[in-house]
Amino acid sequence: MLKVLIDRYIRDGQPVGSRTLSRDAGLDLSPATIRNVMSDLEELGFITSPHTSAGRVPTVAGYRFFVDTLLNVKPLDAKSVEQLRSELGIELATSELLESATGLLSGVTALAGVVTLPRHEHALFSRVEFLPLSDNRVLGILVTSEGEVQNRMIMTERACSPAELQQASNYLNELFAGKDLSAVRGTLLNEMQEARSTMNRMMMTAMQMADQILEKNQSEDYIMAGQTNLMEFHELCDIDKLRNLFDAFNKKREILSLLDQCVHGDGIQIFIGEESGYQTLDECSMVTAPYQVDGQIVGVLGVIGPTRMAYDRVIPIVDATARLLGAALNQKE
Repeated sequence: MLKVLIDRYIRDGQPVGSRTLSRDAGLDLSPATIRNVMSDLEELGFITSPHTSAGRVPTVAGYRFFVDTLLNVKPLDAKSVEQLRSELGIELATSELLESATGLLSGVTALAGVVTLPRHEHALFSRVEFLPLSDNRVLGILVTSEGEVQNRMIMTERACSPAELQQASNYLNELFAGKDLSAVRGTLLNEMQEARSTMNRMMMTAMQMADQILEKNQSEDYIMAGQTNLMEFHELCDIDKLRNLFDAFNKKREILSLLDQCVHGDGIQIFIGEESGYQTLDECSMVTAPYQVDGQIVGVLGVIGPTRMAYDRVIPIVDATARLLGAALNQKE
């Protein structure tokens, strides 16, 4: 009964009543029996009744039980896989492959597609240099242990002399050289909060500049496509909800936090509604899968949509796209 109700709600987006359930379930049950079953499901917390309707809609707990227990997910057929593969050709540059995968996820599912940039698990902070520009602008140059060089334009609260910038880079290089790049920013934030009163001006300026470099680097950790697809779902098209949702997409921190969890997970990961821990995403679900290069997980991709997304269709698309993207990147190595 729960599966029939959720399938119907995913399809139509309207509260489901006992008459509709009786017709869709194909069971020889009286309306009274169906109402009793629905009452039991409501007591279990799997469905709820909106104030404006006598019908029922799934709760997050209901969706979770549905996804974990009742969902019948079938792998994509060979033709569909081949169509996806044709969009992720090895002749594309890595950046083009990632853009293509994001657009592919968005286009095929009609939801928002997201792909994190490949990252190497053991990239370490090697050194940072600061070059003065005009006004209060500084060019920050971050070098990783793998030789990757990232240039970032940052702003300081005051103009800094070349000598001060050299002193700041020396301080940071001594403090962070050889440390895991992903952990450096957390250390920076803790240091600034705990030692603000004891830091001299140069140390604080150095910390703030390093934080800007790493924040800008973090903000570019994923690419996204198809956000406007979410405007097609009535439960998300409230102007305030959309504004908050798009703001979260632009700031990226909440989404990145979830994606980081998925990198360390095993296979398909699904966050439904409030399971994300972020109020902005309470009416959204995220389905993700990691992709690998040389047997190592280097990133994650997936889709974001309403909680009533067609999980049985979305899950195999995300899974297949992750495998195909990894295969394409492997062939480029």
